[in-house]
Amino acid sequence: MPVARRHMLKQGRVVSALLRTAAIASRTNPDAPIHTPGPEYSETVPARSSKLIADYVRHVGGSPSAYRRSVPAHLFPQWGFPVMSKTLAGLPYDLKAVLNGGCRMQINAPIPAGEKLHLTARLVEVDDNDRRAVLKQRLVTSTDSAPEAMVADIYIIVPHRRGGKKGPKKAPVTVPLDAREVARWKLKPTAGRDFAILTGDINPVHWIGPYARMAGFKACILHGYSTLARAIESMNKNLWSGDISRLQTIDVRFTKPLVLPAEVGVYVTSDGNLTVGGAPGGAAFLTGEFTTRTP
Repeated sequence: MPVARRHMLKQGRVVSALLRTAAIASRTNPDAPIHTPGPEYSETVPARSSKLIADYVRHVGGSPSAYRRSVPAHLFPQWGFPVMSKTLAGLPYDLKAVLNGGCRMQINAPIPAGEKLHLTARLVEVDDNDRRAVLKQRLVTSTDSAPEAMVADIYIIVPHRRGGKKGPKKAPVTVPLDAREVARWKLKPTAGRDFAILTGDINPVHWIGPYARMAGFKACILHGYSTLARAIESMNKNLWSGDISRLQTIDVRFTKPLVLPAEVGVYVTSDGNLTVGGAPGGAAFLTGEFTTRTP
């Protein structure tokens, strides 16, 4: 089912934040000091649209009826990216080259539907070496009835464009041979465009083919957070019989761009590891681990 383009009309905050980040990148001062933890930024935003939630959940393979009373926690980039972008101001890095490294979500309580979202964000730490800087941001999402319902740690990677000797090449991340496939997706070429409409993340590498090819990809690539959302909904459906309250924490890395169209599987192991890839032993696009709460 095509995603309604009207949702893009409600993504002004996210699009403005992307433009603000681009403006920050153009004013980079390589000699600026780094202070961590950085200042805390706060915002209160309106309740998420029930139509947006339903279309988003349907798009990532979930059941809209499961979210009649709550908001999917994995939608957090849509409401959180604008305040998170403020934590990057003044850093001595070329943010035009930023990559999504992954995230950790701690779901303390369901995020109630129909309530305003109270957000706080800050830069927690910076891990910098000769090859890259990893910036760790923390976003806390609360409502009046559910304080600190979710805490998300977001990792973004900024490669250094410096000369000199490169580090040793890392072995590719693969799907564990003992992993069990719990779901399989057939992703259309338009999956990136539709996710952009639903979340406001309009980076053209996800939906404009010529731009993606100029960036070095054969075609558009799927958002890492779309891969994450689809993986969570696959586990909700196939591991926990549709019970969206079972997931307690999930900690993932985005390990390889997922070029569209594609067919991939979701794999889990008995000790709580999660991977998205083509087949056991093959390349992984997302890898991580999760914990659950007792039903």
